[in-house]
Amino acid sequence: MLHSLLTVEPPVRPFLGVERSATGRAWRDRLDERGTQRALAIVQRCGTPELLARILAGRNVEPDAVDAYLDPAIRRLMPDPHVLTAMEAAAARLADAAERGECVAVFGDYDVDGATSSALVALFLRRAGLDPIVYIPDRLFEGYGPNVEAVRALAARGARLIVTVDCGTTSIEPLAEAQKLGVDVIVIDHHLADEALPPAVAVVNPNRLDDLSGLGQLAAVGLALMAVVATNRELRRRGFWTALRPEPDLLEYLDLVALGTVADMAPLTGLNRAFVRKGLLAMRRRERIGLTALMDVARLSGPPEPWHLGFLLGPRINAGGRIGRADLGARLMMLDDPVEAGSIAAELDKLNRERQAIEQAAVAEGEAEAMAALGLEEKGAVVVVAAANWHPGVVGLVAARLKERFGRPAFAIALEPGDRGTGSGRSILGVDLGHAVKRAVAEGLLIKGGGHAMAAGVTLRKSALGAFRAFLEAALADTVEAARRDSALRIDGAVAAAAVTPDLCHTLARAGPYGAGNPEPVLALPAHALVYADEVGQAHVRARFRAGDGAIVEAIAFRAVGQALGRALLDNRGRRVHAAGCVALDRWQGAERVQFRLIDIASAEPNGMR
Repeated sequence: MLHSLLTVEPPVRPFLGVERSATGRAWRDRLDERGTQRALAIVQRCGTPELLARILAGRNVEPDAVDAYLDPAIRRLMPDPHVLTAMEAAAARLADAAERGECVAVFGDYDVDGATSSALVALFLRRAGLDPIVYIPDRLFEGYGPNVEAVRALAARGARLIVTVDCGTTSIEPLAEAQKLGVDVIVIDHHLADEALPPAVAVVNPNRLDDLSGLGQLAAVGLALMAVVATNRELRRRGFWTALRPEPDLLEYLDLVALGTVADMAPLTGLNRAFVRKGLLAMRRRERIGLTALMDVARLSGPPEPWHLGFLLGPRINAGGRIGRADLGARLMMLDDPVEAGSIAAELDKLNRERQAIEQAAVAEGEAEAMAALGLEEKGAVVVVAAANWHPGVVGLVAARLKERFGRPAFAIALEPGDRGTGSGRSILGVDLGHAVKRAVAEGLLIKGGGHAMAAGVTLRKSALGAFRAFLEAALADTVEAARRDSALRIDGAVAAAAVTPDLCHTLARAGPYGAGNPEPVLALPAHALVYADEVGQAHVRARFRAGDGAIVEAIAFRAVGQALGRALLDNRGRRVHAAGCVALDRWQGAERVQFRLIDIASAEPNGMR
C-alpha cells in the first residue's frame, strides 16, 4: 500500500492555468518534474541559457550530450551503409555498371523525396562517367511506382539496370517483367514492405521485415545518399577513381538530402537532423544552380530554414508532379545551365499558383462534406471524403488540410470515370495510417495501397468506399481517441514581449532544425493585451500584442479565418489574453524582424473569452 502511494504521479497542472483554450485544448508544460531537473542540470553544467536548456531537456537531451546535440555530426551519426539489408549487393551492382559503362535508368516517385532521390543518384552516376536515364511516371496516367509499360520502354532504350528510388518495394509484376527482359533492378525505398518482395538484385529498404538496421525513419533521399556512399566506397576499393576521374565529394549532395527529408516529413531526429542541419548550410552557399533558381522564384533571399523547404520550395517541386510534367523537379535539381534552370523554376512557380487555386476549391468542398459526415459534435475517428471533380494531384494536400482542420486522420479520394477512385491519407501523431491501409489491402477493401505511419495512398472501387470508411473507423477508433486525448498543447516556456527579439530566434535555432519529430519550441506570452487583429492575405489573421511595459509583438495566425483561433482573435480585441506560438525571423530588404506565429490563445481575464 505504501509503495503504491509513493509512486502515484502528481497531478499535471495546466500551463498558465489554461484548461481550455480557443482551440479547445489544455496547455501543459512540456517538462515534467524530471525534465525540469534535467534542464537545471544543463544550465549549471553547460552554461546554456535557461530557455534553450528547457528546449533541450524537452527533447530528452542529457547534459553529457548537449555539445553533440547542438552540433550534430554526420560522420558520428551515420552507420556503415552495409547495416542495411542488401546494401552490399546494391553497391556492387552499381559499381559494376560504372565500370562497364552500362546504361542505367533511375526510376523515381513524382514527389519531392522522389525528385531529390532521383537527382542525387543520377548526379553521382554522371560523376562516375555514365549518362543515366531519369524516369518519373505521370501521376494521372501511370500512377505511383514502376509499371510494366515503363519498364519495357526503358529496356527498349537500352537500360541494363533500373534503380527505383522512393518506390518499387511492392512492384512485383513490373519488376518481374524487367527480370524477363534481362534488366537488373535495385530498389531503394522506405515504404512499408510485405513479406513477398519483388525480384531484384537488391531491395534496400529499412522497413522490409528482415532489416535490422533501425533506419526506418530515413526518407528515400537519405537512403539514396547511403547507397551512393556504399557505391563510392566500392569503386574506391576497385581503384576506379583516378586523377582524370576524381572521386566526388559526397557532401555536395546534402542540400538535396535536406530538401527531400523535410518535404517528406521524416522525423528530424538523429541522422535525419544532422542531414538537414548540414544540408541547410550547403544550401546557403547557393551552389546548385537549379535550387538557386527555385529559391529566387520563391523570393527566398535570406538563409534557408526548414519551413522554407517544406512550404516554399517543396510545394513548387511537387506542383510539377501534381498538375504538370512529373520530371520537372528532378530535371531542375540536375541542371548546370542558369537560363534553363530559371525557365523551369518559373514554370514550376506558375504550376504552383494553379495548384493552389485547385486545392482551395477542393478543400472547401471537402470541409463541407466532412462537417456533414461528422456532425455538429464532430464524432468519428477519421475523415473520408470523395468527389468526382477533384484533381488527383491535390488529394494529398486536401487530406492534409482536413487533418489540420478536424484533428484526426483524413483521406481525400478523387473518383475517376468508371468504378475507381484514387486518394491520399494523412495521419496525426500516434496513429499508423500505413499499417491500417496495408490491412485494408489484405482484407480486399482496396485494389492497392501503401505508405508509412503519417501518409498513405489508396486505390479502391467506388462501391467499396463505405466499407473502407467503416473499416478505418473500427480499426483506428481506439488509437485516434488516445491520440486526441493527449492533444494538449505543450509549452516550452513563457516570455514577455520585450524578449521576442532576433537574438531569441538565434538562440532557439541552436537546437534546430525543427520539424516533424523535433517540434518547434512553443512559447507563451502571458497576459498580453490583444491590441489589434484583422484579416489579411488569403484567410490569415494578423495580430498585435502589448505587454504591461508597453513592448509590442507582431503576430500572425495562418489560415485562421473562419476557424476557432481566427474567431477568437477577432472577437477579443482589446482584452488580455495568453498567446501561444512559435518565433521566426522575417527578413525584408536586409532587415531582420521577429514574427510570432500564433497557434492558440486563451483568456487571461476572470470572465473568460467572448
